[in-house]
Amino acid sequence: MKSTLLKSLALAAMMTLPTHALQAQELKIGYVNSERVLREANLAKAAQLKLEAEFGKREKELKDIETRLRTAAEKLEKDAPTLAESERNRRQHDLVEQDRDLQRKRREWQEDLTQRKNEELSGVVDRANRVIKQIFENDKYDLIVQDALHASNRIDITKKVIDLLNAQGGK
Repeated sequence: MKSTLLKSLALAAMMTLPTHALQAQELKIGYVNSERVLREANLAKAAQLKLEAEFGKREKELKDIETRLRTAAEKLEKDAPTLAESERNRRQHDLVEQDRDLQRKRREWQEDLTQRKNEELSGVVDRANRVIKQIFENDKYDLIVQDALHASNRIDITKKVIDLLNAQGGK
């Protein structure tokens, strides 16, 4: 009796197998590489240019200060043997203070840049997510995955997302 029951269950399972295989083939899955979208979409490129324009001047100022500080340190090192100890100590103290000030300004610049970059990229990500949802609904996908560990080129819709984002422009 037990053997007959097992055979019946096995037969029933085998009969439903083709149906499940057909259903699995009907699944429509897409994959989006978010990093590529943030690198290649015109909206992301425009955000990057905006950040460079906004923070480029401060970055150049920091590099100029760093160059002046390095030059002053080299001059102190060269002049040190001929300087009075009090003058050498005063210059060293000034260099240390200037270096602290430079490091503080660099940290502030980096924090401001990071905050603004997050704001700008957040807008791009929001727009990209709306485009992905639009593709999901219009093309009747069952699942769209972002940033998978491995994905086949057959299901990669990243270019479609980028193209649609670019076509929408500033909307």
